[in-house]
Amino acid sequence: MTAETLHALDRLLRDQDEPQLSPQQYKEVFRLHPAGVAVVALRDGERRIGFTATSVISVSAAPPLLAFSLASTSSSWDALSRARTLTVSFLSADQDDVSARFATSGIDRFAAGGWYDLGSGEPVIEGAVSWVRGRVLQRTPVGDSYLVSLRALEHGTSDDTTPLVYHDRSYHRIGSHTAI
Repeated sequence: MTAETLHALDRLLRDQDEPQLSPQQYKEVFRLHPAGVAVVALRDGERRIGFTATSVISVSAAPPLLAFSLASTSSSWDALSRARTLTVSFLSADQDDVSARFATSGIDRFAAGGWYDLGSGEPVIEGAVSWVRGRVLQRTPVGDSYLVSLRALEHGTSDDTTPLVYHDRSYHRIGSHTAI
């Protein structure tokens, strides 16, 4: 993220001259909002890059678009800034260990296995509820992060698993027993 982009956003926010949430208040709000857990993965030359994301959203069904955010300070940003395609694997309820591994800095997140490469080269997490292979459309700087939008190209699903959810700093499993 360039200093010029950050200064422009700072000016815009300053010009609005209204109170805003502190970072702590903002985090408090989103800790209480449950989110699905996914691993975003890509190839950067011969290296596999992956990270945990709870910010994945559906944007449009026609055309099929999705998006996620990533901090500009993330160790994965450099590779993601060059990527043309990537995968988003939506984790199943028994994959909290996978989520934790892909959220850990300074390790080879793929070393423990549990993934496979698509014919096009992108890694997919084995046992995920579903996955999407997408083409990167935009990388939009927003605040101290990037909003990355994708066009969905391929997918896979599994009917016999339930999703992993992150809520208030802990993992949760949902299923028919939690339906209202």
